[in-house]
Amino acid sequence: MNRSIPYGRQTIDEKDIEAVTKVLHSDLITTGPRVKAFEEALCAYTGAKYAVAVANGTAALHLASLVLLNKGDKVLTTPNTFLATVNAIVYAGAKPVFVDITKEGNIDLDLCEEMLQKDPQIKALYGVAFSGKMLDQEKLKYLKKKYGITILEDNAHAIGAVHQGIKAGSCANSDASIFSFHPVKNMTTGEGGAITTNDPELHERLLQLRNHGMVRRPDIAPWYYEMQHLGFNYRLTDIQAALGLSQLQKLDGFLAKRRAIAKRYHEAFANSPVQPLYPYDEGSAYHLFVVRVQTDDKKALFEKLLAKGVGVQLHYIPVNKQPFYRKRGYGEEATPQMDKYYQEAISLPIYPTLGEEEQEFVIHTLFEVLNG
Repeated sequence: MNRSIPYGRQTIDEKDIEAVTKVLHSDLITTGPRVKAFEEALCAYTGAKYAVAVANGTAALHLASLVLLNKGDKVLTTPNTFLATVNAIVYAGAKPVFVDITKEGNIDLDLCEEMLQKDPQIKALYGVAFSGKMLDQEKLKYLKKKYGITILEDNAHAIGAVHQGIKAGSCANSDASIFSFHPVKNMTTGEGGAITTNDPELHERLLQLRNHGMVRRPDIAPWYYEMQHLGFNYRLTDIQAALGLSQLQKLDGFLAKRRAIAKRYHEAFANSPVQPLYPYDEGSAYHLFVVRVQTDDKKALFEKLLAKGVGVQLHYIPVNKQPFYRKRGYGEEATPQMDKYYQEAISLPIYPTLGEEEQEFVIHTLFEVLNG
């Protein structure tokens, strides 16, 4: 049987299509009542007081950085993330400081503390809930209280994740959190993102920046508005928000299926050369399922798996090694864990509609290729 199994894909059903179609038949298809309803639903789901829906996850990171950072701030961040996390720091005129990761893929918060002790110019921490596993919330709380730093949680992988009784996006121990709703994420709006926060002032600034920096002033005249900041058109449409609302209602079901697949992979790879990134974690959102495999030729391994129809991927190439950042003096940081991770990591297919037969095919094919 010919197969082609991607590492991730969206899960869309007739209810999603019906929700979008309903908006298309309405008078408002850009930013309107569905966006507001989606933001309220995100607050209800995460426990955050405020949510601002935006065009994509990168826009969420950009706006969050503009309200959280000052020019020249040093910001601790991870090399194990998509480019947008670090780029957003640069957008705001701040300076990324790369910190090595733990064996589980997330930024090493103990190393972060060592750096905070040495450098008072470090003003913020951008942590990523890599693969869907949240950062240690007690440690975040401790760092924020002791060092007074600003904290952003990049939860692009982690909507629905829970750690130490705290839900991703609640901002219980951070100033803001962001989500991405790209199609391969745990739920989708096509393209889209959101920022959550518990700070009313941050919320108001984010709303203005999302819409060209404008403030409407009906107290002066019905048509009157003022541009008070240099903002952007980062609005989400009602079409996308309608899809998001429909998807959010099914998110817990999606997560249950992802966790079941993760559990099956863990069973299959027990006592084998294929090592899951971390022990099975029922609180992880499992946006990705990453395994570590020691191989002398990773390119050949990828090519063989892809040729057999298993859509493996690599998350991520270290950001500090990218040409843009190397030109700016990065790339030689002491990140032994990240370097080792990059040599060994492979992301396997995981998404709610990945059937049992397909899961077994992924497992069998990986062992077959490794055994030569």
